[in-house]
Amino acid sequence: PLSTSAPPSALPSNPTLWQSVGRRKSSIAKVTLTKKPTATYSSSVTVNGVPLPSFSPRLSQRYDLVSPLTVSGRLGVYDVVASVHGGGSSGQVGAVRLGVARCLEKAEPGLRGKLKEGGLITRDSRRVERKKFGRHKARKSKQWVKR
Repeated sequence: PLSTSAPPSALPSNPTLWQSVGRRKSSIAKVTLTKKPTATYSSSVTVNGVPLPSFSPRLSQRYDLVSPLTVSGRLGVYDVVASVHGGGSSGQVGAVRLGVARCLEKAEPGLRGKLKEGGLITRDSRRVERKKFGRHKARKSKQWVKR
């Protein structure tokens, strides 16, 4: 007999929690966005179990990480918990930023235009170019000698 229960993917999910993955260079971030019961002036951002100021001491990286929330005007409405591994600090911040933007898009599909306008939805596909043989680095050649 056929079962009448809905498949697991069709069941309603938690309306106050969204998850997404962000990638940049060789970093991968798993981001969870939770809606606060009441809006405040600031959002709680935790990366790898550490608060944002401890995770990223550089102010420019902190602004970059929460830019999806500020561009969409949702700073203080959602809390962010992220787990990120691989790469360096810049790649990790970029991965978390993309994950936050994707979560926001899932939470409020109407924000897609604002996020896309700010360039926050697009994955940055730039990678480190590989070193070629006969060269010092990817493009740097050996010094030319006349004689």
